Amino acid sequence: MYRIIFATGNAGKMKEIREILSDLGAEILSMKEAGIRADIVEDGNTFEENALIKAKAVAALLPEGSNTAVLADDSGLEIDYLDGEPGIYSARYMGEDTSYRIKNANLIQRLAGVPVEKRTARFVCAIAAAFPDGSTVIRRGVIEGKIGYEERGENGFGYDPIFYLPDMSRTTAELSPEEKNSISHRGRALQAVKEDLAERMKA
Repeated sequence: MYRIIFATGNAGKMKEIREILSDLGAEILSMKEAGIRADIVEDGNTFEENALIKAKAVAALLPEGSNTAVLADDSGLEIDYLDGEPGIYSARYMGEDTSYRIKNANLIQRLAGVPVEKRTARFVCAIAAAFPDGSTVIRRGVIEGKIGYEERGENGFGYDPIFYLPDMSRTTAELSPEEKNSISHRGRALQAVKEDLAERMKA
């Protein structure tokens, strides 16, 4: 059976990934579930570079002929008024162990008094796939929105409660998992990678 290992320890991401890739008919594992431990230094300057670093590092640890594709993502929030912060440092912003409730409160505070038209932001996700034959692809997904004035919603994770979608009059944390997966940055990038995976699995 074809295996897909996603290089993350984030339970929220794994849930989204399984929902989107479930119909491929492949076994989908997190690094932990696959028994892989790797301390990967993400020192790239873009989401794409970091995703590729992770995917290749994990793929290099697999035995030859394992019929396994490794996916890795790097994603983050870019706020225009803050010159693109937190950007590629989204997970590490204010320290990796700091709760997102504190991170979100800090970003709202930094945008205090900023009018709605200048609160533009986007979620970006780059997903890299390293295939058994050594080839790689990178796909990018983006969703545009604005930074809200308070946390709203119980779904999602991370910066979702402050990421407001004007077209839907809701934050991404107020969307159902199905709604979020159909429009989110990770959903869009995963759908693109899913096509690459489906092609490889047919071959």
